[in-house]
Amino acid sequence: MSGDGNSLQAAGRRSLVDTAIDQLREQLVGGAWPVGSQIPTEHELAERLQVGRNTVREAIRVLVHAGMLVSRQGEGTFVRSTSDPAAVLRGVQRSGIRDVLEVRAALETEGARLAALRHTPEDVRRMRAALAREAEVFAAHPERASREATVEHDLEFHTAVVEAAHNPALTEVYRYFGASVREAMTSAFGDHDMPEAVVATHEALVDAIESGDPDRAEAACRALLAGPTAAVEQLLAAIAARK
Repeated sequence: MSGDGNSLQAAGRRSLVDTAIDQLREQLVGGAWPVGSQIPTEHELAERLQVGRNTVREAIRVLVHAGMLVSRQGEGTFVRSTSDPAAVLRGVQRSGIRDVLEVRAALETEGARLAALRHTPEDVRRMRAALAREAEVFAAHPERASREATVEHDLEFHTAVVEAAHNPALTEVYRYFGASVREAMTSAFGDHDMPEAVVATHEALVDAIESGDPDRAEAACRALLAGPTAAVEQLLAAIAARK
């Protein structure tokens, strides 16, 4: 094991488990235990933290669930990652709408390429069903003020595209990123400077994926995202000009 973790502080009066989690996370992020190394035993950590072994066990369980640690039966607990997922999420949530759309484009265009190669008939049905629900909302409530009601269906559509790639890692990253995508879409759809969503570009993407041509699918996805991206650039330029 690398690093002695002597800087761990005794847990205070607030939740002992929360404190233990925070201090173990601090050690992991700080590199006290490198990726792949085994962390100290529950008994040793309990002594350093001055808490019970049950508290340490629960803290480790949380960090295993977060993906920072991994437990191996009969061997112990090892460091899987020194990156704090919570900190990554906070960074994503602080990102601007341009940043969100750029990452969205990267994830979705690759998802569309893979979906063209790997989609199933059920994947295509899910995409078309999401579009149908979105179209129903537009038809029932054509006024702009109701456009936020379409956000969930639009996100459902884009998530279906990414899931059709059948890459669990890509799906999880996109879901992790989904909250910021939803926030950006809601913000964009609620602004009078943003363009109307064009159902035709969404349908063109489904057609491209169904064709099995990854290049066509990527191009269709970029065409779909081009409108919102250009509008955001114009909006940001207008805001900058007013300052």
